[in-house]
Amino acid sequence: MLHCPRQLSQVLLICAGTLLAATPRVMAADPTGDWRLADGEGKIRIAQCNGSMWGVVAWERDAGCREVHNPDVSKKNRPLLGMPILLDMKKKPGVDQWEGQVYNAKDGKLYSSTITPTGPDHLEIRGCLLGFLCGGETWTRVGPPIPASSATAKSTARTTGAAKGAAGSAGTSGHGEVADRIGDICLLGDIARFAH
Repeated sequence: MLHCPRQLSQVLLICAGTLLAATPRVMAADPTGDWRLADGEGKIRIAQCNGSMWGVVAWERDAGCREVHNPDVSKKNRPLLGMPILLDMKKKPGVDQWEGQVYNAKDGKLYSSTITPTGPDHLEIRGCLLGFLCGGETWTRVGPPIPASSATAKSTARTTGAAKGAAGSAGTSGHGEVADRIGDICLLGDIARFAH
């Protein structure tokens, strides 16, 4: 059995305590990346766009799904793929939680919402109507964190049309999975006009 001199064991305890204290900051949860919905019907890509978190439909089990419940007639029949779901989520001070709005394509309504990483591979999303009537689910990570977008307002203006066109004409592989043509979601038109 190893025997440590008293001073060495104190140094090791101090180092271990310092490492443990630093770990939460170093391993702070990151909500960016691709997440599978609890029901497995789709995947949401979350990225930081100009200081806020935004999430769009990046994959759908049944390819070619369309918006049908939006009360805005001009938005009915738009593709779900590439559609913003998490809107302008701002970080809450002092905690790994973001709050903003979530769009529920199943009923065409916006809800106040929070997203909270509950570990490196799980994200809890909660939404409330009228400040109560809350519900939520847990999403599972299927893609690594995404670096913050380096897009600027000028580059967005030039490339938004191209990015939107690529998202709309993307080929599929498997069950409606996009061959990653969603790309930088900060350049999608529905996000770019708010995020830049």
